[in-house]
Order: sequence, then C-alpha cells, then structure tokens
Amino acid sequence: MMSDPIADMLTRVRNALMAGKATVDIPSSKIKVEIARILKEEGYIEAFEVLEQKPYPVLQVTLKYHGARRERRPVITNITRISKPGRRVYRGRMDLPRVMSGIGIAIVTTPKGVMTAAQARRERVGGEVLCYVW
Repeated sequence: MMSDPIADMLTRVRNALMAGKATVDIPSSKIKVEIARILKEEGYIEAFEVLEQKPYPVLQVTLKYHGARRERRPVITNITRISKPGRRVYRGRMDLPRVMSGIGIAIVTTPKGVMTAAQARRERVGGEVLCYVW
C-alpha cells in the first residue's frame, strides 16, 4: 500500500520528463484524473486517458515538450508536492499562493472540487494546496 499516491503520481511524471519519455502510466484514481485534467487545461501536458485494465485502471499521461528534436525540453520545469499526509497545508481564499509571480500554478482541493488557485480565488473558496507546477 502506498502512503501518498499523489506524490507517487508527481514523481512518475517528473522522472518520465527527465528521461524524455512520451507517455507515463500511473495507477488511476479520481483525484489523479482531476490533477491530469487541470494540467491539460493549463497546457502542461498533451493529453491523458484512463485505460480500463486488469487488475486496476491505469491513467496514461502524454507529456508535452517544446523545441526541435535535439534541443527538446519539457514544458514542466518543476512539479512539487506541498501538502503531505504528515503535514496538511490549508489556505483560505485570501491566502492562496501565487506560484513564481503567476508563471506557475498551484493545484488546490476545495469544497467545489479540484482547481487551480486562480480559479479558487474567483470562486471565493480556500482549500488544501496539493502541489505547485511551473
């Protein structure tokens, strides 16, 4: 059993980007699918899909790179887990973080669902800060 499946997802994405892989397979869950949806909407990944395999479904994420073949660089420069099982980090709507002065995003779980910190500010809700992406 895994103690922090979200950190495992972020680490798999980070490792696949460093290795230059086109796709990465992750054990699927509802929150991981929502994180992948936000990354897709914000332009950090190409696509994602849930593959119904035995014994459990797999979330397949297609990574995004820019540049020519030799100078190819990942779109995601850094992806960092903030709230952990041992130390949960909650922020009110007035205290939601701005990542790298607006260059990156913070992914937040709120009572209205998983969203970016900017969307949470517009919705006027706070929540648990899951990770930073830039």
